[in-house]
Amino acid sequence: MGDRHLRASSSLTHLVTVCLLGGILSVLGCGPDESPLRQENDGLKKQVAKQESLLTALQDGNKVMQQQIDLLNQELREAKHSTDSAKAEIARMTEQLTAQIAQTKRLGADAQKAAATHAAQQLSVNDKGAQTETLAQPVATVATAVETALAANGYTLKVRWRSDLKAVYVTERKQTMPASLEATGSRNQYLITLSALPDHTTKLAVRADFERVAQGGKLLTVSPEETADVEQRLLGEIRKAIAAPSRT
Repeated sequence: MGDRHLRASSSLTHLVTVCLLGGILSVLGCGPDESPLRQENDGLKKQVAKQESLLTALQDGNKVMQQQIDLLNQELREAKHSTDSAKAEIARMTEQLTAQIAQTKRLGADAQKAAATHAAQQLSVNDKGAQTETLAQPVATVATAVETALAANGYTLKVRWRSDLKAVYVTERKQTMPASLEATGSRNQYLITLSALPDHTTKLAVRADFERVAQGGKLLTVSPEETADVEQRLLGEIRKAIAAPSRT
């Protein structure tokens, strides 16, 4: 009886031990299902990986774009430098051209003035024997009257030179003059000189190269009186032009 009681007690102890071990194993190995959390964690890891990959791609794209921007900025700086250099060169060339044009104009004006002065000096030597008259007006007023009188009688100027103190005119030779100055069938050329005198007066000298032309173009002899008469006619026309109301 004692042996059976001992065996029963031993079996009970073994059963309790087995149950305890089973409970411990259940606690350790048979917990809640972790697969949803693991899937969510894996999904988050994949999203993070994608975002990191996208971020890396964006950063690489930004680097390329920045390089393009830097290149464009460099090209713009070079283009601006080239444009500024071109503008400066154009301005320099324009300034040089302007200076050259001004110098050419000055040289041309000086040459023209020198030629006119030389011509006036040469012509003034040849006015000997001319009809002269002293007028109470300055050279500028008399010169304007001379030009008016010549134009009114159909004369064109071959030489015209004026200054404040002197003026010289030489007309083209004209044939078949108006009756107010010469008779038909004659031809004439005038040399007129003006010289300033004290008190704003002017010495006026008129010399005519008067000729008469016969049929066939033959030149006839002209007396000094006829030439003097032609010169006096022009002097009268000049005086009338000075006295005209429009003259000052």
